[in-house]
Amino acid sequence: MPRRTATMLASTLILIALLCAGVLIKVPYSEMSPGPTVNTLGEARGEPVLQISGHKTYPTTGHLNMTTVRVTGAGYNMNLVEAVYGWLAHDNKVVPHDTLYPDGKTEEQSSQENAEEFSQSQESAKVAALNELKIPVKSRVVVASVVKGSPAENKLHAGDVIRSVDGSPVKEPGDVAKLVTKHRPGQNVVFAVVPAKEAAAAEKAGKEPEGSENVTITTEKAKDGDRAIVGIQAGTDHTFPFSIDIKLADVGGPSAGLMFALGIVDKLTPGDLTGGKFIAGTGTIDDAGKVGPIGGIEMKLIGARGAGARYFLTPAENCAAAASDTPSGLTLVKVSTIDDATKALEKIRTGDTAGLPSCSAK
Repeated sequence: MPRRTATMLASTLILIALLCAGVLIKVPYSEMSPGPTVNTLGEARGEPVLQISGHKTYPTTGHLNMTTVRVTGAGYNMNLVEAVYGWLAHDNKVVPHDTLYPDGKTEEQSSQENAEEFSQSQESAKVAALNELKIPVKSRVVVASVVKGSPAENKLHAGDVIRSVDGSPVKEPGDVAKLVTKHRPGQNVVFAVVPAKEAAAAEKAGKEPEGSENVTITTEKAKDGDRAIVGIQAGTDHTFPFSIDIKLADVGGPSAGLMFALGIVDKLTPGDLTGGKFIAGTGTIDDAGKVGPIGGIEMKLIGARGAGARYFLTPAENCAAAASDTPSGLTLVKVSTIDDATKALEKIRTGDTAGLPSCSAK
């Protein structure tokens, strides 16, 4: 066999062996890629994303698209070839597996957590939108969750409204921990609560829950310190003056909060926020309207531009990463609050884009 032929054959065999090895070798990485975008002003699966009743709504135009990221499952074992391809591909991003599934979290656990965060983001989006429109929203402190095996188990329940602790009125979720930790482990603490079923019935009837009952719980020592605990997580529940439903399945996490809030504002005000423009964005939002950072910003930019977006509302803390690799034809708009976002939309609508707050890669 000629030497040249033998060399080519050997090289081919080595390449095949390396490719086979690359397919067989598993690496601790996962992949992120652009997910679908959904217009919060439009429909998903044949029904409006935002459904409002009991209050006047107005026609809308244009797009206010929320953006998503696809990720590989917790049980997916990426091989070396896939990882190298992902590192080289512009539209994908390979990250350590623990970035998406920390502490050995299963896909089911991650999905449950994302669903809870998505539900909370919808609640906060409604509150932020109505606050922006100066529409009053009644709120109350509730038991968000009870730790299994804790002193509070079977005494307090998720959804119970917390009126006071040891006679001191509770106005914010943080008040509960402050009042409980005034005790030493082993001491009793008295909660005045409205049971969850009574609170839910009152809310359904459009009324505020009334009355309360006292529940005495003996505190225990926290596992990570000497402070007293009872084993609950306090949260906030709201009574809205009219019905706002967000219908969107198969989406998780808190990052759509800003775009949901803007969609609600647009539907509840005359005219339209977009001026017919295609605007996408992302960002968490809290009850006060503060916009927070999200993960996967690079993938969301690619997905938004691919869907046709020309402007992208970007959380201030994501600006540097977004500006370092912005798809051609997409203008980043820096926002820190829902008020920033509505003012930016006004500039886009009127064509005053020179004054838009921009993102810097620094």
